[in-house]
Amino acid sequence: MNYNQFTMQATVWLYPGMAGWHFITLPADVSEEIKDRFGDKKRGWGSLPVEVTVGTTTWKTSIFPDTKAQAYLLPIKADVRKKEGIAANTAVTLLLEIRV
Repeated sequence: MNYNQFTMQATVWLYPGMAGWHFITLPADVSEEIKDRFGDKKRGWGSLPVEVTVGTTTWKTSIFPDTKAQAYLLPIKADVRKKEGIAANTAVTLLLEIRV
């Protein structure tokens, strides 16, 4: 197993008040493990660079800590949602790799 990789299933949600912004809240246990392993590598706003694969689509982005949820948030780009047929309330399986 790659030390930087995490596989999980989570549900996409639409951020209220911001047209079109879709996110996945990473599971609490995964978020805690990422924070423990890579928290000292954080960048602006506490972000960590990642590479994500959903279905056949892979892209680079960042995850951001959400103090309210006590977990990391993963933004899902519009082109990814279109290619993979993802909408709000869609459960997806994803592979996330920390790029630090």
